[in-house]
Amino acid sequence: MTTRIPPKEITGLYGAMVKKFSAKMFGQVPESLGVMWHHVPVLKASMGYGQKLQKWDECDEGLKSFAHMAVASLVGCSWCLDFNYFMAGNHGLDVDRAREIPRWRESDVFTPLEREVLEYAEAMSQTPPTVTDEMVASLSEQLGAAGLVELTSVIGYANLTTRSNVALGIESEGFASACGLKPMAERAAVRSEA
Repeated sequence: MTTRIPPKEITGLYGAMVKKFSAKMFGQVPESLGVMWHHVPVLKASMGYGQKLQKWDECDEGLKSFAHMAVASLVGCSWCLDFNYFMAGNHGLDVDRAREIPRWRESDVFTPLEREVLEYAEAMSQTPPTVTDEMVASLSEQLGAAGLVELTSVIGYANLTTRSNVALGIESEGFASACGLKPMAERAAVRSEA
């Protein structure tokens, strides 16, 4: 991986804890941590928020994971796609469906609700967002207001992390392949309506 900011050596007591946790979780210390180590308070805030949102339980974990992966696929964050695919396997989610996220529109493995969540994640990630009243009404009816607020916050966080990684040149570090997961499906080419 060639990042736009060279990784910094991870040092100190907190650094030792981060490296130990990372090595245990991933089997290695991700190079991306060295990039973020240039500003430890930013790293801590991002990791802290990520850990907090994993504890929320108003929305199905699989739907939230799929939504994050849809954002990563749309934005082009190979690190987030790889990491979330790896985590889906670790959390017992359906990895065969997770690997299809980049081509969800062409794939027949997703339920109608999952398709709505994936469409919502992409709509939230457009500039400007293309979310419609109909999308919100349908998802609110199916997930409840609290579930939809949670899903929306997860998608917002996914946009923060994916766009930051792409801007800094942080790319996939091969977590999923190291676990023997099949390669991710390729995203279909997007046609221009010009």
